[in-house]
Amino acid sequence: MQNGASGQVVELHPTTETRTVGGSRRANDLERGRKHLTRDEVQALIKAAKQTRNGERDALMIRLAFEHGLRASELVALRWQVFNLETHEVHITRSKGSLDGTHPLQGQTIRALKRYQRATGRTDGLVFVSERGAPISVDGFRRMVGRVSKRALGTQWHPHALRHACGVHLINSGADIRTVQAYMGHANIQNTVTYTALTGRQFERLTF
Repeated sequence: MQNGASGQVVELHPTTETRTVGGSRRANDLERGRKHLTRDEVQALIKAAKQTRNGERDALMIRLAFEHGLRASELVALRWQVFNLETHEVHITRSKGSLDGTHPLQGQTIRALKRYQRATGRTDGLVFVSERGAPISVDGFRRMVGRVSKRALGTQWHPHALRHACGVHLINSGADIRTVQAYMGHANIQNTVTYTALTGRQFERLTF
């Protein structure tokens, strides 16, 4: 997304996930000293996103990306049909060879989804669209996260930090590695083990 000459938000066409806000993802990670956002930082992003022109939508996108460990491409491809607001479940279709799965929906997320439905009057098709009904692109979501994180946290973050935040949060919450693997959709458990290196929780019982 970017502001056009009229000040309206303009949706950009989809692009690949290798492009980042403010430089390469690796450079941004090095500048911040870590790859993941904390849970409190994610909450700050959600709160700040609610103040944007499309606050309900933007805050919901950040919430879902964090709570379900979604890549940007997985997030923007979500359709209303994958949500069951009666059984409180969502079916996640993964990309990049990851494994699909069904996740429970949190109460706060269910309420946010229902508010967004009422605000848009839409219950089918793509969940996230622009004011003109065009699909939100990967690049559009990335730019929104960059703007909101700069305003709320003082530095720009890449959307993939929300996926990392999910994995680290699950490890910190005491979930076993196999459960985290299934939740994140990792075909290879070595990808899941990476999250244990991002948290010191596994060393808490050690004394010196």
